[in-house]
Amino acid sequence: MIKRKETIKLRIGNIEVGGNAPISVQSMTNTDTRDVEATVRQIRELEDAGCEIIRLAVLNSDAGDKLKEIKKQINIPLIADIHFDYRLAIQAIENGVDALRLNPGNIGKRENVEKVVKLAKINSTPIRIGVNAGSLQKDIAEMNLPLSEKLVLSAKRHIQILEDLDFNLIKVSLKSSDVLTTIEAYRKMSEAVNYPLHVGVTESGTLKNGSIKSSVGIGTLLAEGIGDTIRVSLTENPKEEVKTGYEILKALGIRQRGINFISCPTCGRTQINLIKLAKEVEERFKNCDKNLTIAVMGCAVNGPGEAKHADYGIAGGIGEGYIFKKGEIILKVNEDELLDTFENLVKEQEKI
Repeated sequence: MIKRKETIKLRIGNIEVGGNAPISVQSMTNTDTRDVEATVRQIRELEDAGCEIIRLAVLNSDAGDKLKEIKKQINIPLIADIHFDYRLAIQAIENGVDALRLNPGNIGKRENVEKVVKLAKINSTPIRIGVNAGSLQKDIAEMNLPLSEKLVLSAKRHIQILEDLDFNLIKVSLKSSDVLTTIEAYRKMSEAVNYPLHVGVTESGTLKNGSIKSSVGIGTLLAEGIGDTIRVSLTENPKEEVKTGYEILKALGIRQRGINFISCPTCGRTQINLIKLAKEVEERFKNCDKNLTIAVMGCAVNGPGEAKHADYGIAGGIGEGYIFKKGEIILKVNEDELLDTFENLVKEQEKI
């Protein structure tokens, strides 16, 4: 069992972050925040997919004006992503966001930072310091140090600004598109502070490559007990970010949401179109949020035994298949009826 580092616990809306709270899955909208209807529609779709905290970009005051209206129509905490303009941060807090993502060192004069922090204190609005490899302060970027150390130095500098103002509702992220740099930066940061860490590999890429990079980066850190919230950053529909996030958590035994699919690789013993069957089974149960393990195995000789921990499974044969439950074969079915029979049986027994 993974032992997590215990960090300071924060509350972002109705979600606890850090301490012994569950690791939460986040995403970010890619709509124009000024388009309330489209933004709310996407957030609701993400809620259905299991997203627990949503972040959106506030590019200007017109977008800031829409935050209150968006907030009223969604059920999950809302984080405003702010760059450079302290007035947008103030506007976001006034319009009821649950947290900010900004770097205090990048929003101008100290008096401007003080205005934001004062209002954040009054409203108990946490601030996530989000350091990215591509946006380091000039003097830090020019240092002859590994990039991971530069990320940590930058984060510490931003943290110090908030601590000097007696503000500690802080969450931190240190992201790079390089997996090893990201891992090393979070390791160093975890040793240095007890603030909750938001973990992710930024700009990880499209669905396949991005999921692999994110799984390695996020998964490594979570396996070491580092991380309190996660976001899988993909050039894809944000729902895929949420799905991949939960798959990472499931693979590590940290959280379970939806079906845990297992299937064996094909080999010379396989007498059924296993690749097609596995994809179809996964598709049939993709919207099920029940905590079940379903297996699709290539042969009846080894399949049920190898997957005896599965709640339900299919094992292929010659023109037929076997349906098993906890390793015990309960039905033999013709191949052309196998998929429908299996789906109906599982959904009937589990009341899905």
